[in-house]
Amino acid sequence: MQIIPVIDLKDGLVVHAAGGDRSRYQPVHLTSSICDSSQINQVVSSLLKLYPFPKFYIADLDAITGQGNHDEAIDNLFSQYPNKEFWLDKGNSYQALAATNRGINCKPVIGTESQRLPVSLKNTDLILSLDFKYNQVLGHPGWLESPELWPKTNVVMTLDLVGSNQGPDFAKLSRLCQDHPDKHFVAAGGVRDVNDLMRLKTIGIAAVLLASALHNGSIDAATLEKF
Repeated sequence: MQIIPVIDLKDGLVVHAAGGDRSRYQPVHLTSSICDSSQINQVVSSLLKLYPFPKFYIADLDAITGQGNHDEAIDNLFSQYPNKEFWLDKGNSYQALAATNRGINCKPVIGTESQRLPVSLKNTDLILSLDFKYNQVLGHPGWLESPELWPKTNVVMTLDLVGSNQGPDFAKLSRLCQDHPDKHFVAAGGVRDVNDLMRLKTIGIAAVLLASALHNGSIDAATLEKF
């Protein structure tokens, strides 16, 4: 099972996401035990000192909410780490992504929160993020009702559990793994410690997006070595 660190960008800084209320997100260095800066390059460097992660997940929250973007900083990061893979959600529609080439080390993420009518992603290398908040799917409900449109890799993003220290939505994740054994599911939101990781591995989760547990030290380098 892969561990993928999350970089949430807002107002030029990496922020600590909590509960899905983006107006309250604070610069990550205020709560982090592993980095003393909220600049994207410094945060990634600190995470790589913790463990040589091969992949990172980036959410450009300004772009997702239509309040600007961090394109320059993100492109610089891609150039700085050509051998790392970056999953990027910047609120693009599928149509916009189809006309854009972000580079060989970037995999675009399609978040249901930012989409209108569902389209088939089945034969693409895009990543679908099934976005939930308070157990409701964000975006068009057809995304959840049409698994035949999903690509191979799908993030299950439970926004209200992000940074909550309440644990993942095991019931939803287990159900998805059982109902769609041909898909790879990535858990996002609520992971607290190694016990959560072990339980997610047992139910068949392919990867986990992490931020809070890395920054607060509850999942350390020794734990990461096991996965």
